[in-house]
Amino acid sequence: MATSDRVYLRVVEDLRRQILDGTLGPGAVIPSRAQLTRKYRVGETAARHALRALVSEGLIIGRIGSGHYVREASRLIPLHRWRFLDHATPFATDLQSQGRHVTWDWHSEPATAGSDLARRLGVAASATVTRTHYVFRGDGRPLQLATAYEPLGFAPHAGAERTSLVARMYAHGVKITEVVESLHTREPEPSEREALELPAGVHVLHVERTHWAGDRPVETSDIIVPGDRFRMVYSIPL
Repeated sequence: MATSDRVYLRVVEDLRRQILDGTLGPGAVIPSRAQLTRKYRVGETAARHALRALVSEGLIIGRIGSGHYVREASRLIPLHRWRFLDHATPFATDLQSQGRHVTWDWHSEPATAGSDLARRLGVAASATVTRTHYVFRGDGRPLQLATAYEPLGFAPHAGAERTSLVARMYAHGVKITEVVESLHTREPEPSEREALELPAGVHVLHVERTHWAGDRPVETSDIIVPGDRFRMVYSIPL
């Protein structure tokens, strides 16, 4: 909003009031930039800034080629981060326990670790690791993307979708002792926006998860979920 033209706030305040008092209900069409300039007698820049502000507040969403609409009130689905770690697909098991039909696709491939994965897995940057991509869908709708990285030799195999990571590692003589997650929100990358069918203005929750065996990291994952559909639930044992 770096602008000396603060008249856009007048547009924001009026549209915000109409959304909050129900004058503009969920799904209602927001006037276009051209319509805003005529109605509020402001410039194109002010109209553009007003729409951006309402998107950032989560009150409206933008649809490419269609315009802006009042955002539907959403009920955030709880994701229980620790309750289903002994299942093959904790995310799917969690949603299935809530009555949702979940399907997923996955495939593995070799990849060079690079500097970031070298730090996370404690391997050389030139090391080859196994990279596994997952796409999870609930009732046909894409809900989560995940990319997992493991040292060679621990890679998933046919039938791995029925075995938990903890059990699979144990079969290799590796006992998982700790799982560490780091969570932040961010703008989705274009490929993520397309894969998750995200409207403009919606951020994603990015979970960096690492499985440890003692002081040795044996798997690390990047998990991406829509920020407007989920809330993370953590349990901290005492």
